[in-house]
Amino acid sequence: MSNTQTFTDLYAEVQHFYAKQVQLLDSRAFDEYAATYTEDAEFQHSPGVPPAVTRTAILAELHRFHERFEADPVQRRHWFNGFVLEPQEDGSVRSTFYALIVHVRPGVREPEIGPSCVVHDVLVWSDGVLLTRSRRVDHDHAA
Repeated sequence: MSNTQTFTDLYAEVQHFYAKQVQLLDSRAFDEYAATYTEDAEFQHSPGVPPAVTRTAILAELHRFHERFEADPVQRRHWFNGFVLEPQEDGSVRSTFYALIVHVRPGVREPEIGPSCVVHDVLVWSDGVLLTRSRRVDHDHAA
């Protein structure tokens, strides 16, 4: 958080960042989604899967993970809420929030709620752009 930025401004900026990020993910715009991470970012999203380290590895992991949906017309929606932001002395921001993943299939009226998760991020600014430096997703069912 910059010296002139209020906490309210920070909160709004982070929420907008996450809204853009999750829409990229849900639309399978993986190149653009991976670009919301630092080049040396660490990304751990599933239990038992080692973290992907670097933007290139994150992109590869996204493609690997979504192969399971190639024959399934599912639309996945990630719902983020309950943000707690903690500005750090080094200018980064620790962000913790809840995520629900919803699966919707054509012709099926009722959505399926996927995993319930707690997400732990570290956000940083690079050349005035907010990016994710690290993400760890803890699945509630795996606790």
